[in-house]
Amino acid sequence: MIDAHAHLTDRRFAGDIADVLERARKAGIDRILTAAEDVASSDEAVALAARHADVRVAVGVHPHRAESWNATALSRMRDLARDPRVVAIGEIGMDFSGRSSAPRVQEAAFRGQLALASLVELPVVIHVRDAGERVRAILGEAPGVRGMVHCYSEGVDELPAWLALGVHISFAGTITYPGSDAQRAAARRVPADRLLAETDAPYLAPQNARGRRNEPLYVAATHAALARERGAEIGDLAGQIARNARDLFGERWGT
Repeated sequence: MIDAHAHLTDRRFAGDIADVLERARKAGIDRILTAAEDVASSDEAVALAARHADVRVAVGVHPHRAESWNATALSRMRDLARDPRVVAIGEIGMDFSGRSSAPRVQEAAFRGQLALASLVELPVVIHVRDAGERVRAILGEAPGVRGMVHCYSEGVDELPAWLALGVHISFAGTITYPGSDAQRAAARRVPADRLLAETDAPYLAPQNARGRRNEPLYVAATHAALARERGAEIGDLAGQIARNARDLFGERWGT
């Protein structure tokens, strides 16, 4: 199994990250993508991956931190993107839930990082919350950009527009929540070769661990939920998801 999106540099992992990763390995998780939120966490993520061979990195500025996107951040991200452990630009995107920077600031950071991804020939990891229509419009103006929509939060109706953009769709532990019928319906419709699974750890623990700190170990619950919804054997589905990640992130992801 793989965990296509986590935040291993979050302070909640500061005291036991080695144990967290060892638990994941013992559970059969052989690759984890840790996504950054700003320049500092991008640096930390690359350093973490240097110590743990099963960790890969997405560097970028999250929409919550969009005001920190500037020429200095661009230069640093471009430098970090040369590291062989960096497989994507992310977590980038737009968030209209009211917790992020002003929309115009988010859009400038998003467009700048899409351009960076094109320049360094890496896929993107996209955050979208209450902003799907705008994000899709911007992606439509950036032909050739590859990537994944992390923690898919929309439903079946929006799915064709995302798939037409060529992105992968990643589901988190939220798919196990009682109120997530729309996401479960979408999960049944995603083409097999576009499907990914993640934790978004330390956030969004699955239903059987809700209220606890999430960690990569729990991506097994997301795999199990996807297998149930799709009528698939979990081993077959895990293998397909691992291949999808390898296809999206390329040689740097590893085998």
